Amino acid sequence: MRVTSLVKTAVAALALGALSACATPGFRADVSRFQQMPAPQGQTFAVVSTAGEGQDGLEFQHYAAIVASELTRLGYVPAATAEAAEFRVSLRYGVDNGRERIVRDPGFHDPFWGPGWGYSGFYGRPMIIRTPRGYAWVPGFYDPFLFGPGWSRFNERSYTVYTSHLDLMIRRNETGEPLFEGQAQAVSRDNDLTRLVPNLTAALFTGFPGNNGETVRITLPPPPRQR
Repeated sequence: MRVTSLVKTAVAALALGALSACATPGFRADVSRFQQMPAPQGQTFAVVSTAGEGQDGLEFQHYAAIVASELTRLGYVPAATAEAAEFRVSLRYGVDNGRERIVRDPGFHDPFWGPGWGYSGFYGRPMIIRTPRGYAWVPGFYDPFLFGPGWSRFNERSYTVYTSHLDLMIRRNETGEPLFEGQAQAVSRDNDLTRLVPNLTAALFTGFPGNNGETVRITLPPPPRQR
């Protein structure tokens, strides 16, 4: 009975591991906001590029339209011209050149490896073995010929991670008074701004305008799977 119970536990652990491997994490960003935004009452706005930043072409217009859509959803109104707008909205975005990250993984997948189990003895690991008298539980096992010379418990792999950002500022157009300053920053495995900027924008506008002087972790749900 004990052997059967242990085998069932091992199978359950493997099943949970498979489910975790299949799960798709959402987009995560750290969002910082400083604000004294008035409640939306139909105030007009215009999204403008920052002079000298080189972000004033078609790509900027695409991302500016996404920001404008979020502000419109909240109750603000796009102005006919930038000069006529009550609020002046500026944004900057970008991604760095990336940095290498090294991860050490177990050299094998073992349901007995992990919290609550570990490895007994100096080199051993718990095992169920078959003997002439039936199955037996062995608290520790090591065979230098099983894995071969030079076998290591860990494998190393490296990959590149990128840090992207979206900075948003809202001012009163007439006086230049700052109303909102926010930044969304994320670490990802790719540097595709066409995917990153919309996600950063969605994170920045989650719970907008937020609490003054607060930094929060925003997690967006993964996109629905295509059938």
